Amino acid sequence: MSELPEHVRRNREVWDRYAPRYVEPGHQSWASDAPSWGIFGVPESELGVLPRRLDGLDAIELGCGTAYVSAWLARRGARPVGIDNSPAQLETARRYQQEFGIEFPLYLGNAEQTPFPDSSFDLAISEYGASIWCDPYRWIPEASRLLRPGGQLIYLVNGTIHMLCTPDLESEPATDRLLRGYFGMHRFEWPDDTSVEFHIGYGDMIRLLRSSGFEVEDLIEVRPPADAVSRIPNAPVEWARRWPVEEIWKARKRS
Repeated sequence: MSELPEHVRRNREVWDRYAPRYVEPGHQSWASDAPSWGIFGVPESELGVLPRRLDGLDAIELGCGTAYVSAWLARRGARPVGIDNSPAQLETARRYQQEFGIEFPLYLGNAEQTPFPDSSFDLAISEYGASIWCDPYRWIPEASRLLRPGGQLIYLVNGTIHMLCTPDLESEPATDRLLRGYFGMHRFEWPDDTSVEFHIGYGDMIRLLRSSGFEVEDLIEVRPPADAVSRIPNAPVEWARRWPVEEIWKARKRS
């Protein structure tokens, strides 16, 4: 553990502590055959996040947590592998593998530096995993290394506008005012927590993706339905109906 980067070590400690909160939500997601995304649970049928064809694809979930996304992929014929930084989260994932009878490899590790060979996967995906808890300048080039030419990268992150309007305390709702600067945004730490998050601006993200060998295919700005329920204090549904709380990036590795 001492060899891990400082932010990876801190996030492992935090997520081992958070893990009990995600036992029941993880179970609900494993039990559902219909994928839904983000804190508002917007259905896949509305967003179109996943590739139309998954059968036979080698996939890796970067920061898999309880690994319900990998379970959704496996049910659709993909061959997923999950990697996560938290032993406690992986313990939950293994328990659900046994309960639901869906087996795939799970690894404890840092998604910024994985043990897998080059060009091992057709799809790399992350929903609030490596996508915000790892440094994008490390994990996105690593995802590129892992993908075969023509492979796809899909990841869900906090909306950029939302991050700029969120108070320092995550327990307080986002405002309709900019509270922090846009230029140079990267590493985020919170006074009421010890975790480390990473968020970068649109231009920086596009340049990073392109320099890592990707072409941007889509940016889905998630808008929840009016009757949605938020489970995050700083993301009221009323706010999310006006501005994107969540964004889903889709990129393709150049052949």
